[in-house]
Amino acid sequence: MTPLVSDAVYVLDAIVGYDQRDHEATKEATKFIPLGGYRQFLKLDGLNGKILGVVRKPFVDPIKNPSLSEAFESHLNILRQGGATIVDNLEIENIKTVMNPGKSGELTSMLAEFKLAINDYLKELVVSPVRSLADIIAFNEEHPDLVRISSQSDSKKEDYFLFEFGFFFPIQEKIKEYGQATFIKSEKTNGIGDKEMKAAELMKNLSRDGFEKLMIENELDALVTPGTGAISVLALGGYPGITVPAGYDDKGMPFGLCFGGLKGTERKLIQAAYAFEQATLIRRPPFPRSNPLPLVENEGLFKSW
Repeated sequence: MTPLVSDAVYVLDAIVGYDQRDHEATKEATKFIPLGGYRQFLKLDGLNGKILGVVRKPFVDPIKNPSLSEAFESHLNILRQGGATIVDNLEIENIKTVMNPGKSGELTSMLAEFKLAINDYLKELVVSPVRSLADIIAFNEEHPDLVRISSQSDSKKEDYFLFEFGFFFPIQEKIKEYGQATFIKSEKTNGIGDKEMKAAELMKNLSRDGFEKLMIENELDALVTPGTGAISVLALGGYPGITVPAGYDDKGMPFGLCFGGLKGTERKLIQAAYAFEQATLIRRPPFPRSNPLPLVENEGLFKSW
């Protein structure tokens, strides 16, 4: 998450490439990295000649807020003005299955992969009392009284603090919001077995027969959706996507416009997203907190000041 498309591209240029600790995935992906990096695609005319698809069901039609719907239609016109062709009212044939984690295989894969990934990450930390998913679950069970703190005036002596970047911050989430039930389900998995392999194959086939088919048959450079509704579609097949600020709702909450594409099409997404961002300049800096939470410097687990 970065303030600007250009910032995201600079980060991408810094992190992209082969990693021997993730040999299989990163070796395959290196063929998509352009010579000279990605910042060369930050172009004001990046929308010119692009063919962009719109799938209204289930990404647009369910929007009930008129201001959001109007903003999306207005942005489609901006894309057209930038030289893009909009192919509207498209459909992904298997979208209902794709959007259902229990039927698409996504949940099965996620539970197994999360345990493996979080355990690998935690065991590499230099200093940490938490070394596994089991440790996280145990901590949550030992601290069921963690409460949300909305401001300094709401905090009490028994509030715990979370250590991060050398400071302690009041913990502001309830245990149930961390997904403890999901953690427990993940902990019960035993790596990648037949069940997980079948789930991965199912996701691959769903992506091929759904999103990929849509993109190829309509010769699309990107799929454009409001908000982050299409993230599940992209994640299922490991496709790239970028979301750009697109406005604010009646309560001041920001919403975005997502550009998603096939594997290896990052350059097209960067071109389109950057051109849209520069044509609209919608993003504004976040409002400062009227009563910011204090930073408390100390060692070890610390309770309220």
